[in-house]
Amino acid sequence: MSSILWKSLVVSPAVLGATLLVSATAIAAPNTTTEVSPAPQPGVTEVAQQPEMLAQTTIDQVNRYSNEGNQNNSQSQVTSVSQFSDVQPTDWAFQALQSLVERYGCIAGYPNATYRGNRALTRYEFAAGLNACLDRVNELIATATADLVTKQDLATLQRLQEEFSAELATLRGRVDSLEARTAELEANQFSTTTKLVGEAIFAVSDAFGDNTGDANNTVFQNRVRLDLQTSFTGRDVLHTRLAAGNAQAFSLIDNGGGVIDTAEGTQTFQVGNGEGGNSVSIDRLTYEAPIGPAQVYLAASGGRHSHYAAVNNPYFFDQTDGGNGALSAFASESPIYRIGGGAGIALNLPLGRGGGILGNSSITAGYLASQANNPGLSQGLTNGDYAALGQLNFSVGDRLALAATYVHGYSAGGALFDSGEASDVNTALGTTRPFAVGTEQSNALLGAASSNSYGVSAAFRPSDKLSVSGFVSYHDVTGFGIGDDYEAWSYGAGVALADFGKQGNVLGIFAGAQPYSFNRTGVTAGNDIPYHFEGFYKYRVSDNISVTPGVIWLTSPGQSNDNDDAIIGTLRTTFTF
Repeated sequence: MSSILWKSLVVSPAVLGATLLVSATAIAAPNTTTEVSPAPQPGVTEVAQQPEMLAQTTIDQVNRYSNEGNQNNSQSQVTSVSQFSDVQPTDWAFQALQSLVERYGCIAGYPNATYRGNRALTRYEFAAGLNACLDRVNELIATATADLVTKQDLATLQRLQEEFSAELATLRGRVDSLEARTAELEANQFSTTTKLVGEAIFAVSDAFGDNTGDANNTVFQNRVRLDLQTSFTGRDVLHTRLAAGNAQAFSLIDNGGGVIDTAEGTQTFQVGNGEGGNSVSIDRLTYEAPIGPAQVYLAASGGRHSHYAAVNNPYFFDQTDGGNGALSAFASESPIYRIGGGAGIALNLPLGRGGGILGNSSITAGYLASQANNPGLSQGLTNGDYAALGQLNFSVGDRLALAATYVHGYSAGGALFDSGEASDVNTALGTTRPFAVGTEQSNALLGAASSNSYGVSAAFRPSDKLSVSGFVSYHDVTGFGIGDDYEAWSYGAGVALADFGKQGNVLGIFAGAQPYSFNRTGVTAGNDIPYHFEGFYKYRVSDNISVTPGVIWLTSPGQSNDNDDAIIGTLRTTFTF
């Protein structure tokens, strides 16, 4: 076979060109490689996430195949070898390519006007190129232009056709099979613009530690989210997310046997359960799209600052707030991002285009209102509860990310860290204050109040398998009632080891101080810092299943050393589909 192929390359420019031809419509060899694509977070590149499901890969292949004809028809016909940007007159195969383009016209090239003649090709690609030239020769013969085809060329092509008959038959079979699969998918597809991304969490938890341990039992809780992600241009995305769950936080008990009004120890899957009791509700309705160099974020319901702002907490933070990051809501992101939420608009704008001081920086601004849908007095988009965020982001390569954040908020009363959602109510405590992090002293707004919050965050990746991150936030609250002015602090840091023991696994350790405030009037006394320690190990069972055992240790619950420490143990299983 090698002798025939070598002679054919010497004798016929048509065969030479067919050998080099790598058509845009050629079907690749059956070797497939599964790639792991990262789930980027602004400022820091995280470890690669799960590969796409086989069904999605098949759909992508079918879409590419279906669009090939349209793409080829839309590009200008190649009539001269000079139209290839990567072919020069000094190339050794220039004359052969010129003959194939100008004599036979069976060169397709790539849509970006390149030929890529130095790339190795497979037997299937050679068969596809040979088939294209055979079709052209047959066309010339049928149109009475057979004088352009020499007898020697025909003999060589006949031998090659016999040599590659098996590949050509396999190629035709693959095309027929792909067309059949395309027809089946088109007949049964859910939508041409929407894909479903789902997450289901099963968690077994218990609380330990004297009074707290006695007041709680082992529980089996769940949360399910179905996110319909729609794209109209390929660069935008509309999130329509349905949520349901039955999870609620444990009760923390003080030294007198009473329930502490606090959100310490609240876990991520216990936040955003829709209406609770496994009732389904829409917990997120947002749209993101680029406009020029900027990225615009619109929220009609369930908007969160962490949806559009870089939180700089890789491996601990999870966009879905629950299934893959830290166990606790506190360790997942700085509390500053949980001030306000709901409906509004945000903008991310780069400040530079590479190089210079501002080359790797950007600015983020957003406004979210909690009662944007309510036309009542002191409600609505601008007169109700709201939070406006401004953030400056800066990164050094993909190893270091920094952010400085400012949030100005207003609330008619309730809680400071409420995320703008009543579904965040800690129902186990029977409180009317919806919050997921911090103590009562730092959260409770006894009346209408405005707040100015300042935060810094950083993430550093010394290597691809090690990440160090942390944050500090300060909150200055001005109440419109007597004695409702106070200050609150919070800070935390975490270390994450990626691919620990196995690719896709994550070992995380986090420590910090839940949001706290001292010397407040009208709120339960307590001037001790409530420290939070957490460790978890996410074990990746498969591409779509992970199991995460972890422990949360809380000291001085309710800001009082007199209260016994509380320990929460959890075994969380996450299914993604």
